[in-house]
Parts: sequence; C-alpha cells; structure tokens
Amino acid sequence: MQLYEYIAPCHFGLESVLKREITNLGYDVIKTEDGRVTFAGDAEAAAYANVFIRTAERILLKVGEFRAETFDELFENTKKLAWEEIIPKNGRFWVTKANSVKSRLFSPSDIQSIMKKAMVERMKEHYHIERFPEDGEDYPVRVSILKDIVTVGLDTTGVSLHKRGYRKATVKAPITETLAAALILLTPWKKNRILVDPFCGSGTFVIEAAMMAANMAPGMNRSFTADRWGIIPHSCWKNAVEEAQENVDRNVTTDIQGFDADPAVIKMARENAALAGVEDLIHLQTRDISGLSHHGKFGFIITNPPYGERIGETEELPGIYAELGRRFSALDSWSLYMITSYEDAQKYIGRPADKNRKIYNGMLKTYFYQYIGPRPPRGAAF
Repeated sequence: MQLYEYIAPCHFGLESVLKREITNLGYDVIKTEDGRVTFAGDAEAAAYANVFIRTAERILLKVGEFRAETFDELFENTKKLAWEEIIPKNGRFWVTKANSVKSRLFSPSDIQSIMKKAMVERMKEHYHIERFPEDGEDYPVRVSILKDIVTVGLDTTGVSLHKRGYRKATVKAPITETLAAALILLTPWKKNRILVDPFCGSGTFVIEAAMMAANMAPGMNRSFTADRWGIIPHSCWKNAVEEAQENVDRNVTTDIQGFDADPAVIKMARENAALAGVEDLIHLQTRDISGLSHHGKFGFIITNPPYGERIGETEELPGIYAELGRRFSALDSWSLYMITSYEDAQKYIGRPADKNRKIYNGMLKTYFYQYIGPRPPRGAAF
C-alpha cells in the first residue's frame, strides 16, 4: 500500500478543529502549521477526506517540498519532481495558484510560468514527446512559498470544499460553510441540544448543524477533480460516497432554529435547507433579535451578527449587540458563541467573554467570543 502526504488548508486559527477531524477519520497527522494540516494516507484517503471533512478548504496531494531562492533553483527543483508518476501523457496540468510569504521569489505569475515549463521539460523526457495534447483530466497544481521553502501540491478537490452544493441563494457577506462548521465544532453543542441562530441570514450555521445532527457528510453530493485520476481508483470514491449515504440518520430529532428580521432572507434560508435535505430538521422564522426567546434550558446561541462590513451602518451596532446581550441574559443556563469583527461587541453584550479566539475570515480579522453556560446535570436527557 502506497502512502501519500496530503495537505489540508483551513482558516487561520482553526487548525486544531481540522486536526481532530483528520484524526477521527483514522489518518496520522504529520504536521500542523498556520492555516494548514499535513497528514499521511493511502490513495483512498483523498476520497474520504474530500467527502467527510467539514472544515478544510481543499485536499492537496503533496508532490514535493524544496528550497528555492532563485528562479533557476525553482525550475530545477520542480523538474526533479516525479510528475510522470501522477500525471498521464494526456493530462491537462497547470499551476492554478501560487502564493509567497517572506520569500525571495514573490511574483505569482513568474512562479506559475517557470514551474509549468519545468513540468513540461520533465514530462517530455519521460514520455518522449515534444507537445502534450492536454485533452485528458485536470491536474491543477497549487504552490506555497514560505521563507524560501516551496511546497507543491496537486489539488484533488477542484471547487473549494465550502461549496457543499446547497447554497444557491446568499445574503451579502455570508459566512462560509467550512468556517461555520469549524465554529460549531469548537463548541460543546451536540445534536440533542438546542441551537438558535438569531441572525441566520442564508442559513449556514443552522444547515451545517442539521447536517452534523443527521450525520450527513458534507461532500457526498458533489464531484471532485481527482475522482477521475488514474492513481486514485474510482472504487475509492464510490466506497466513500456509499459509506456516507449509509451513515445518514434521517430519523434524528432536533431543536435547531434560525431567525432573521428580513422575510426575503428567511425564504433564501428555506431554499438552501431544502437543497441540503435538512428542511425538516430546522425551524426558520422571520423574527427580530428583540423576539429571541426559548422555553428550554442549556441551549446554544451560535451566530454571526452584523458587524458593519455587512450592513454598512455602524451606528446601528450598539443597539443590536445590547439587545442580543439582554436576550441572552434572559435565557437561563444558555451559552453564546458569536463571530464578529466589531471591537465593542463585549462592551454592548454587557460582560467580557469567557474565551476569545482570533480567527481570520479571509483577510478580515474576527473574534470568536465564547460565553460558556453551565453543563446540564449528570444524567439529564442532554
């Protein structure tokens, strides 16, 4: 059995969640760095990671790693990599993404061009042809350079893993599915506990929670670039999807609710929930934050409130957060988890958070404020 190294990029600050997911799948984590986790697995691991992992942005098959301080070194070291072991004669290959941090080589377009030429030269020597038809399957290459260390990976995923396939309608500045899933997994919420998102927007938090409750794998209804590669047998993908489908529990009982003040937004959320197949597991309602209430105990508010970037009306924010704080205080034994870039969030909620984690949502620095409520009594039906 041949083992490969895989690289799973994720949001900065959420590496521990991704690491736990990879370990739970049964794969050995090799290295955890800012924004990515490297793990070992066989060919089947590419399929299972893409289908089952909720918090990674994509899964890269690591081709190699080397130091390069000049473009000549970049060319020669790229040429040394065994591309022919992965890419067939008719494969369509290109460097789709290159990024460089604190390195002497910093021009993405030059990096892409030089590495493509090196790949061609290597494969010309192996396949003994001058021109490649490139009319076969796609083999997109992604490159990151950090302090002159070049890491090269083939993208097994294609369209980012946050594209589950259910979110056809969105509001402005929605939270991504992978980020929402990671934030839920940072909390102690379980499928038999109450979850409410009072600013649900297009429904991402509540849909991701419902998918977790029903044990729906996030990638079981989409395709991937590598599901047509020769080095990963089609049976691997077939087995992963069949196992994911068998694991789904459609009889689960949940109390997952999403509110938003805009009825058009709630309509979008309902459409998305239906596309995800979880519309029966979520209660969605047009309701302002002032109407947030629940008769149950030990529930969770997990939410992405407005923070200026989305609504463009920063003067409204103190009132929104103050009302959220009041509603939360009235919910006996509940917990509040919210992601926001609003610097005065804790001030208007009315007290400092028990925990605070810095997370980058794209280029935007945000904070995940955690107000942790009491645990249910031992033996309670939670």
